[in-house]
Amino acid sequence: MRNNRKGFTLIELLIVVVIIGILAAIAIPKFASTKEKAYLASMKSDLRNVATTQEGYFADNQAYFSGTAVNRGTTQTPQQGFVPSAGVSLAATATGGSGWSAIASHSATTKTCSIFIGVTAVNPATVEGEPKCT
Repeated sequence: MRNNRKGFTLIELLIVVVIIGILAAIAIPKFASTKEKAYLASMKSDLRNVATTQEGYFADNQAYFSGTAVNRGTTQTPQQGFVPSAGVSLAATATGGSGWSAIASHSATTKTCSIFIGVTAVNPATVEGEPKCT
């Protein structure tokens, strides 16, 4: 009589599970760093948008706007209609007509980003008009 069994052996299944485990161990850290990069990109984008808003406000009023744009859905007044991305908190400080600075943070990371124009450098930004993150 011939044994006509179909299916996988226990060893074959264990090898597949080990391979999947190795692939997951490699992929999860890569995914975490990708999420961090996305949060930083979101903060930088919001800082660039604030720069555009500030310069537009200055063109109309010959002064920079000083205010806070906080997470979506809050009751605080956003900076001249600017609403930051989800999870991003942003605070801008103006010094009259000479310049302004802004600092952004995200609820999912401890890193911060900043930008400044016409005032002294705000850590971590070192180049005027260029958003930089820690």
